[in-house]
Amino acid sequence: MPRLTGRHGTTHNSRKHPWRLRIVLIVVLVLVVVVAAVAAYLKLQPTPSPLVLPTTAARAPIGALGGRWDITAGSVAGFRLQETTLGLSNDVVGRTNGVTGHILISDNQVSSASFRIDLTTIKVGGKKEPQLTTSLDTLKYPNATFSLSRPVMLSSTFASGATFTTMAIGRFAMHGMSHDVTVAIRARRNGASLQVAGTMPIALSDWAIKGPGGFGFLGSLANHGVAEFLLILNRQSQRA
Repeated sequence: MPRLTGRHGTTHNSRKHPWRLRIVLIVVLVLVVVVAAVAAYLKLQPTPSPLVLPTTAARAPIGALGGRWDITAGSVAGFRLQETTLGLSNDVVGRTNGVTGHILISDNQVSSASFRIDLTTIKVGGKKEPQLTTSLDTLKYPNATFSLSRPVMLSSTFASGATFTTMAIGRFAMHGMSHDVTVAIRARRNGASLQVAGTMPIALSDWAIKGPGGFGFLGSLANHGVAEFLLILNRQSQRA
């Protein structure tokens, strides 16, 4: 028996199975809601600003410049990676105040510098992230370290309070590996303190680090990001 068709030769499946159309519409509606929810979540998530020198005016320098300067309270270090979910992007930012170390200044140059970052204290959005702990394997490699490889000559006006910009060459160790790195630095004196902000590009694959899991096939975490820090240092006058 011939199959009934419409005027243009099409079957009436849409009339016989209206539930198929409803299912398609429901799926589309759910996807729209999910995308809207993700967009709202990413937009509402507070993303910390990059670590830079304070925008407030610095106080006049106090004391000599030469000597040992130790990292003190208020220093912070961390990373910034881009996360993409359903085509929408947002920065994942980790922060820690667990930064220690010092620099030595003599003859108007930074002759040595050594910093240590406690990776076990890094928080994302103010919370510890178990996935980050696993990726960095902080039980085995709890610290990242930086040591200056070449002295950094300071500008003639830095001692009197001018902001100084330069590139520093050093050795960075993390996750059981060590590489030469170049760090972009801005520094200034502020009263009795030094303020130093720096950034360097970092690729997780260079350190054999597997990025934390995201949202499965819906999202991904970029391999390339930025390590950044803001250091507050005070001079040990007795060692000048």
